[in-house]
Amino acid sequence: MDQTESGSNAGAPEASPAPPPPPGLLDDLGRFGRALHTLFGAQLRLLAAELGLARSAVHWLLAAALVAMVAAVGLGVTLLGLAGWLLAQWFGSWTWALAVLALLELGILVGAIVLFRRCMHWMTLPATRGEWNAMMREVLHRPDSQVDTRSEDAP
Repeated sequence: MDQTESGSNAGAPEASPAPPPPPGLLDDLGRFGRALHTLFGAQLRLLAAELGLARSAVHWLLAAALVAMVAAVGLGVTLLGLAGWLLAQWFGSWTWALAVLALLELGILVGAIVLFRRCMHWMTLPATRGEWNAMMREVLHRPDSQVDTRSEDAP
Protein backbone atom coordinates (compact mmCIF):
# COMPACT_ATOMS: atom_id res chain seq x y z
CA MET A 1 0.00 0.00 0.00
CA ASP A 2 2.90 2.29 0.67
CA GLN A 3 4.23 1.66 -2.84
CA THR A 4 1.08 2.87 -4.55
CA GLU A 5 1.02 6.03 -2.53
CA SER A 6 4.62 6.77 -3.26
CA GLY A 7 4.11 5.95 -6.90
CA SER A 8 1.14 8.27 -7.25
CA ASN A 9 3.04 11.13 -5.60
CA ALA A 10 6.18 10.56 -7.62
CA GLY A 11 4.79 12.18 -10.74
CA ALA A 12 3.46 15.27 -8.93
CA PRO A 13 5.75 18.26 -8.57
CA GLU A 14 6.89 18.99 -5.03
CA ALA A 15 4.91 21.76 -3.42
CA SER A 16 6.87 24.68 -2.03
CA PRO A 17 6.57 25.07 1.76
CA ALA A 18 3.79 27.38 2.84
CA PRO A 19 4.91 30.74 4.24
CA PRO A 20 4.91 30.80 8.04
CA PRO A 21 1.73 32.16 9.55
CA PRO A 22 1.91 35.66 10.98
CA PRO A 23 2.83 35.73 14.66
CA GLY A 24 -0.13 35.33 16.93
CA LEU A 25 -1.04 36.77 20.28
CA LEU A 26 0.74 34.00 22.20
CA ASP A 27 3.96 34.60 20.28
CA ASP A 28 3.73 38.31 21.01
CA LEU A 29 3.15 37.64 24.70
CA GLY A 30 6.11 35.25 24.76
CA ARG A 31 8.41 37.82 23.16
CA PHE A 32 7.09 40.46 25.55
CA GLY A 33 7.82 38.20 28.54
CA ARG A 34 11.34 37.46 27.29
CA ALA A 35 11.94 41.19 26.77
CA LEU A 36 10.73 41.96 30.31
CA HIS A 37 12.91 39.21 31.70
CA THR A 38 15.91 40.63 29.86
CA LEU A 39 15.06 44.16 30.92
CA PHE A 40 14.38 43.46 34.59
CA GLY A 41 16.61 40.41 35.07
CA ALA A 42 19.55 42.43 36.33
CA GLN A 43 17.35 44.39 38.72
CA LEU A 44 15.82 41.18 40.07
CA ARG A 45 19.27 39.66 40.62
CA LEU A 46 20.36 42.85 42.36
CA LEU A 47 17.24 42.81 44.55
CA ALA A 48 17.86 39.17 45.46
CA ALA A 49 21.47 39.99 46.39
CA GLU A 50 20.37 42.96 48.51
CA LEU A 51 17.75 40.85 50.31
CA GLY A 52 20.41 38.23 51.01
CA LEU A 53 22.69 40.89 52.45
CA ALA A 54 19.85 42.32 54.53
CA ARG A 55 19.01 38.86 55.85
CA SER A 56 22.59 38.28 56.94
CA ALA A 57 22.76 41.84 58.31
CA VAL A 58 19.78 41.13 60.55
CA HIS A 59 21.56 38.11 62.01
CA TRP A 60 24.69 40.18 62.63
CA LEU A 61 22.59 42.97 64.19
CA LEU A 62 20.96 40.50 66.58
CA ALA A 63 24.34 39.02 67.49
CA ALA A 64 25.79 42.50 68.07
CA ALA A 65 22.78 43.45 70.22
CA LEU A 66 23.25 40.31 72.33
CA VAL A 67 26.96 41.04 72.79
CA ALA A 68 26.15 44.66 73.70
CA MET A 69 23.59 43.56 76.31
CA VAL A 70 26.01 41.07 77.87
CA ALA A 71 28.71 43.75 77.99
CA ALA A 72 26.27 46.30 79.46
CA VAL A 73 25.19 43.88 82.19
CA GLY A 74 28.82 43.07 82.94
CA LEU A 75 29.68 46.78 83.10
CA GLY A 76 26.71 47.42 85.37
CA VAL A 77 27.72 44.65 87.75
CA THR A 78 31.31 45.92 87.78
CA LEU A 79 30.22 49.50 88.50
CA LEU A 80 27.90 48.33 91.27
CA GLY A 81 30.74 46.33 92.79
CA LEU A 82 33.00 49.38 92.60
CA ALA A 83 30.29 51.58 94.15
CA GLY A 84 29.79 48.97 96.89
CA TRP A 85 33.50 48.88 97.62
CA LEU A 86 33.67 52.70 97.74
CA LEU A 87 30.63 52.83 100.05
CA ALA A 88 32.15 50.13 102.25
CA GLN A 89 35.33 52.22 102.50
CA TRP A 90 33.32 55.31 103.35
CA PHE A 91 30.97 53.70 105.91
CA GLY A 92 33.54 51.26 107.21
CA SER A 93 30.93 48.47 106.96
CA TRP A 94 29.90 46.21 104.10
CA THR A 95 26.43 45.87 105.58
CA TRP A 96 25.71 49.59 105.36
CA ALA A 97 27.24 49.78 101.89
CA LEU A 98 25.04 46.94 100.57
CA ALA A 99 21.95 48.42 102.26
CA VAL A 100 22.56 51.80 100.56
CA LEU A 101 23.12 50.06 97.21
CA ALA A 102 19.89 48.08 97.64
CA LEU A 103 17.96 51.28 98.37
CA LEU A 104 19.55 52.99 95.36
CA GLU A 105 18.60 50.08 93.07
CA LEU A 106 15.08 50.02 94.54
CA GLY A 107 14.69 53.73 93.81
CA ILE A 108 15.86 53.26 90.22
CA LEU A 109 13.47 50.32 89.78
CA VAL A 110 10.49 52.30 91.12
CA GLY A 111 11.42 55.23 88.87
CA ALA A 112 11.58 52.95 85.82
CA ILE A 113 8.18 51.44 86.65
CA VAL A 114 6.60 54.88 87.10
CA LEU A 115 8.12 56.08 83.81
CA PHE A 116 6.86 52.95 82.00
CA ARG A 117 3.34 53.42 83.35
CA ARG A 118 3.37 57.12 82.40
CA CYS A 119 4.48 56.28 78.87
CA MET A 120 1.71 53.67 78.56
CA HIS A 121 -0.77 56.30 79.74
CA TRP A 122 0.53 58.83 77.20
CA MET A 123 0.06 56.27 74.43
CA THR A 124 -3.64 56.01 75.23
CA LEU A 125 -4.28 59.76 75.20
CA PRO A 126 -5.38 61.55 72.03
CA ALA A 127 -2.79 63.92 70.61
CA THR A 128 -5.06 66.95 70.16
CA ARG A 129 -8.45 68.28 71.20
CA GLY A 130 -9.65 67.70 67.63
CA GLU A 131 -8.74 64.04 67.87
CA TRP A 132 -10.55 63.84 71.22
CA ASN A 133 -13.68 65.45 69.73
CA ALA A 134 -13.59 63.09 66.75
CA MET A 135 -13.37 60.09 69.08
CA MET A 136 -16.32 61.34 71.14
CA ARG A 137 -18.42 61.98 68.01
CA GLU A 138 -17.62 58.48 66.78
CA VAL A 139 -18.69 56.97 70.10
CA LEU A 140 -21.94 58.96 70.14
CA HIS A 141 -22.90 58.12 66.54
CA ARG A 142 -21.85 54.46 66.64
CA PRO A 143 -24.80 52.07 66.85
CA ASP A 144 -24.75 50.06 70.04
CA SER A 145 -24.85 46.38 69.10
CA GLN A 146 -26.03 45.30 72.57
CA VAL A 147 -29.13 47.53 72.42
CA ASP A 148 -30.05 46.13 68.98
CA THR A 149 -29.82 42.50 70.14
CA ARG A 150 -31.94 43.19 73.22
CA SER A 151 -34.69 44.88 71.16
CA GLU A 152 -34.81 41.90 68.77
CA ASP A 153 -35.15 39.43 71.65
CA ALA A 154 -38.04 41.33 73.25
CA PRO A 155 -41.53 39.81 72.58
